[in-house]
Amino acid sequence: MRISSLFHQGRPLFSFEFFPPKDEAATAALLETVQQLKSLKPDYISVTYGAGGSTRGKTLDLVTKIKRDLSVETVAHLTCVGHSRAEIRNVLNELADRGIENILALRGDPPKGQDRFEPHPDGFRYANELAEEIERNGRFCFGVAGYPEKHVEAKTLELDLQNLKRKVAAGASFIVTQLFFVNAAYFDFVARARAIGIHCPILPGIMPVTNLAQIQRFATLCGATLPQTFQTQLLAAGTDGEAVTHLGIDYASAQCRELLKKGAPGIHFYTLNKSRATQEVLEHLRPLRQTPQPLLRDI
Repeated sequence: MRISSLFHQGRPLFSFEFFPPKDEAATAALLETVQQLKSLKPDYISVTYGAGGSTRGKTLDLVTKIKRDLSVETVAHLTCVGHSRAEIRNVLNELADRGIENILALRGDPPKGQDRFEPHPDGFRYANELAEEIERNGRFCFGVAGYPEKHVEAKTLELDLQNLKRKVAAGASFIVTQLFFVNAAYFDFVARARAIGIHCPILPGIMPVTNLAQIQRFATLCGATLPQTFQTQLLAAGTDGEAVTHLGIDYASAQCRELLKKGAPGIHFYTLNKSRATQEVLEHLRPLRQTPQPLLRDI
């Protein structure tokens, strides 16, 4: 099923993101996590794509297995990094042959050890070029990434938003945001996107905090603001991992409640291949999952 069709069901969408495991034991553990989260009835599960296509085979195998064996719709991430145009076309053909209908089109981060993105000599430089190639293929529904607090490489919010508009104009049906911890940034982002003619659904990306050092690193890498009050609470919890996890679940639950009540079309959870935090947040959201909301895509 195409993700675009899910936004017409009149209720918020909920999706989970995983990354391909490194070995067979980790793969078995991940599939167990997916099985646990399947009981929460996600609308789709997405699987990331390693730098330079380093997890290409694992990504394709995982999205296929989840869709075929677990009967959950999937979205395969696809990046420009390290691939020629011919290789991208081969990946698209393989995805189509496997029955995968949905893609998240990304430029991708530089491979480990490199400070800046360098396109393949015969590859795509920007995500909108990859989006255009997917659109030409004609067999996929695809989404793109949005950055409420702007991409770290973008000079201004305005230029970053124009980049997003190019990706949507190339044929994207939905947008998934980078993680954020300040809801005002998301609502401002949506308002600015609508003002320049971007009207597709914009799914907010939420990552429940379970480790302070880890989330500080992620926030720095993606340019997300981690509120000082929240950081102070996490610091006070110290090395008490259970206390940190509870604080993270409570904060993410409060974020999600406000987002849904004010019209976000759903929530995309960055799970880090774990189930507990996402399960507990969704349990807190149970009443909102069962009640139709006024979705921001309609504003």
